[in-house]
Amino acid sequence: MIVKKFLFDLGNVFFDWNPERILKPIFNDDERMNFFINNISFPLLDTRCDAGITIEVAVNDAIKKFPEFEKEIKFYYPNHGNMVGGFFQKTVDVFYKIKELNYPCFVLSNWSAETYEGMEETYPFLKDFDGKIISGRDFLIKPDPAIYELAISRFDLIPQETLFIDDRLDNIEAAQNLNFQTIHLTNPSLIQDLIDPYIN
Repeated sequence: MIVKKFLFDLGNVFFDWNPERILKPIFNDDERMNFFINNISFPLLDTRCDAGITIEVAVNDAIKKFPEFEKEIKFYYPNHGNMVGGFFQKTVDVFYKIKELNYPCFVLSNWSAETYEGMEETYPFLKDFDGKIISGRDFLIKPDPAIYELAISRFDLIPQETLFIDDRLDNIEAAQNLNFQTIHLTNPSLIQDLIDPYIN
């Protein structure tokens, strides 16, 4: 099927994002750290802030629910930027190859508006997209179909002619339900091989 536009996730597609980078050194054991990730950092902090809740509110609410983790919760966002271990050069190279072929390229990313601040200065390639939806700015979050509908409207997408690339299966399935073409990217080093059939 013909692809005319590309829609990219950012985390673990362009950026090597892993909360364990900052959490491993402050936890005594992996079991306690995994509890924190699965019960606090993902559902109560990242997911809520990615959906537009302010960091201050999310942190205060999380402390009320898990006061025994107050120190770790307060540590989380001041060190959030260190969860990004750089970017995947292969993905950036593929992005510029697609741009050179005159395909419009857009971003659809779950990312807090507050933690996204400064990313485009640190990683200038982000400025070269034709448009971006950063979930925290629009108070919507994948895999809610509403954020895909917003992308369709804002970027004038025809889902059947748009290739969506994301690392999470639930986000991919939501896109497929709206008739997007998709790549479930579990290994960024393979992105060239996965995208080549759509542009050659």
